[in-house]
Amino acid sequence: MRRVILPFCLMLGACVPGPSVDMPSRAATHEISTMPAIKSFSSPRPVPPMRSNRDIQRDFLELSFQLESGRTLKYFSRFEEPISIAVTGTPPPTLIPDLNRLVHRLRTEAGIDVARVRNGNANITIEAVPRSEIRRNLPKAACFVVPNISRLSQYRAARHSRVTNWSLLTTRKKLAIFLPNDSSPQEVRDCLHEELAQALGPLNDLYRLPDSVFNDDNVHTVLTGFDMLILRAYYAPELRSGMTRAQVAARLPAILSRLNPAGDRRAPHYASSTPREWIEAIQTALGPGARPAQRRDAALSAVRIAEAVGWRDHRRAFSHFALGRLTQATDPDFAQDQFVIADQFYRRTPGSDLHRAYTAAQLAAYAISQGRGADALVLLNPHLSTAERHENAALLSTLMMLRAEALDLNGRTSEANAVRLDSLGWARYGFGEDWAVRAKLREISALNPLKGSNG
Repeated sequence: MRRVILPFCLMLGACVPGPSVDMPSRAATHEISTMPAIKSFSSPRPVPPMRSNRDIQRDFLELSFQLESGRTLKYFSRFEEPISIAVTGTPPPTLIPDLNRLVHRLRTEAGIDVARVRNGNANITIEAVPRSEIRRNLPKAACFVVPNISRLSQYRAARHSRVTNWSLLTTRKKLAIFLPNDSSPQEVRDCLHEELAQALGPLNDLYRLPDSVFNDDNVHTVLTGFDMLILRAYYAPELRSGMTRAQVAARLPAILSRLNPAGDRRAPHYASSTPREWIEAIQTALGPGARPAQRRDAALSAVRIAEAVGWRDHRRAFSHFALGRLTQATDPDFAQDQFVIADQFYRRTPGSDLHRAYTAAQLAAYAISQGRGADALVLLNPHLSTAERHENAALLSTLMMLRAEALDLNGRTSEANAVRLDSLGWARYGFGEDWAVRAKLREISALNPLKGSNG
């Protein structure tokens, strides 16, 4: 399993109508900074799942008995003993604090007996390596997890063998997670959450989930209330490694009733499955490797598929969002229309507040470029708290920088300067080194018609 370099990872640097020549990368933050101190989030505030337990039962089974490729798994697998985690390689400064925080959440929210240890003999080894080493092994991956090895040097020889075959696994005993040590703190943390969640629990991702890291759209980057419920159910005493899908399905209703009684009182919605053709279109549109024309064609195909299927949920919205993103440079008015449509569908989908925050950034950027500062403020203000609640520093700092430009347009210069200064600590966590933060500032400043491209 791997965190793929696609959708929103790329879109955080996408507020300008057209590509920036100075786009921030996922740079490390090891050098001494001349900017305000890097900021970190306080206590997590996960939102409990708002869906029926009958829907969650289906989600659990499809997450647990299928791989991302679509191949089915015959057996349920998990760790059956207390789980130890060790960090090796050269971890960046923020990795250990973020890991400690995540381990605490897993223990308290998911009830998993997991702990960090300082020696290398652990059930889960997290190896921090340069991203070039990760790309050398999996060119499209930002990070990944593999069973039955503990070092990246072992992966190349073992990758096509029975040793690393998830479908042959019945009990988990040893896994390795490979994270980049030269990416931004947020990218490292996001990888940590997604890969550790899959090391412990489900191996699949489902695009139909609006409130989960188990979704390849990469909107949610830290474990949500839904994710913690899935992991708590995954380690319920009623289940054990080696069970079949039918055996797990028989026990799951009682488990979810015990862990999530509110879900028994909600009506199921039975969201449709996601066609492979739509997934492939989205991956072509937003993943690495395709030419611009191919990306646009793929995004148009995703919209057509979403319309044909009859979706009115976040997947329909995401199709329009992707199309808007890929047409900003060539047809900004058309792109704006796509973002408006996306927001309309997101608004109708429960649990898509974070999605709407991303869309608001695009809509506000367009408003600022037209000199409509007051409109931009109306668009932005409701979503700052959403980005903070979901611990997305890159998005939060982007929204704050946009807000500063909108305030400047309204003549509120001192307030704009304070907001812009306050954004820098979040940007250092979200985007990395000082040069990357400054590039983001220049990119957003260039939207302001009072400043232009030299702002």
